[in-house]
Amino acid sequence: MTAIPFAIENRAAPFDAVAECYDEAFTNSLIGRAQREAVWRRLDRCFHPGQRLLELNCGTGVDAVHLAERGIQVIACDAAPRMIEVARRRLKSSGQGGRVELRVLEIERIAELEDQGLFDGAFSNFAGLNCVADLTAVARQLGRLLAPGATALLCMAGRAVVWEMIWYLVQGKPTKALRRFRRGGTLGRIAEGVTIKVWYPPVSAMARIFAPEFRLRGWRGIGVTVPPSYLEPWAKRYPSALHALRRIDGVLSAWPVFRSLADHALLEFQRCPEW
Repeated sequence: MTAIPFAIENRAAPFDAVAECYDEAFTNSLIGRAQREAVWRRLDRCFHPGQRLLELNCGTGVDAVHLAERGIQVIACDAAPRMIEVARRRLKSSGQGGRVELRVLEIERIAELEDQGLFDGAFSNFAGLNCVADLTAVARQLGRLLAPGATALLCMAGRAVVWEMIWYLVQGKPTKALRRFRRGGTLGRIAEGVTIKVWYPPVSAMARIFAPEFRLRGWRGIGVTVPPSYLEPWAKRYPSALHALRRIDGVLSAWPVFRSLADHALLEFQRCPEW
């Protein structure tokens, strides 16, 4: 696939505010690498060389490059023009631009890709879908874009994150500790003066939302014992403890109850042949 030019639209996108610092703050952090590598282990099992995938909320293109290096073609979309600009620079330096096509495109508008033919799968990493108000509409659109039997691997922010609840309760902030349970969503702070509405639907709700086009084939936790990224100072102070937690995480990630307490939930949907 040959990369084509894209237009950076003249409009505000909340995640533009962190595009230039995202890799430093998360991608290259100890916790960020630990959580991403856990996602990649499942990603590499689900998708194979020669396939053509749709990536939603691709951010700075880290996952798109990883997929391209494995011989997978990717149309990678993000609503933030500056994120796409950083991704374009990453592609250029990686030499994988021939397998990745970048698009400035909101998740809510993926129906515009119907002229691209059916995809072999879809992937969304690290909570992009949590910022979408109408997931039902997205599920319908995605159903029209994927071939029957295709996998949609969706990584969403979890709901009952034990690390987060303990962290904020110890600080005497019970409202913040329980913010992910708030009905109607909550405001998430991206940068100084920049917020976005975030929802935390439970896995059972996601299974209902994506039916009948998709069935939930399975799911696991990402960050059961590995903490959320805002605890990076702790991780840097105790790297050996983080290493041990990564190993424990690999064991507990698929266990019922434990997986429900993770920072993220990695949902594996299959496109139903008929619906």
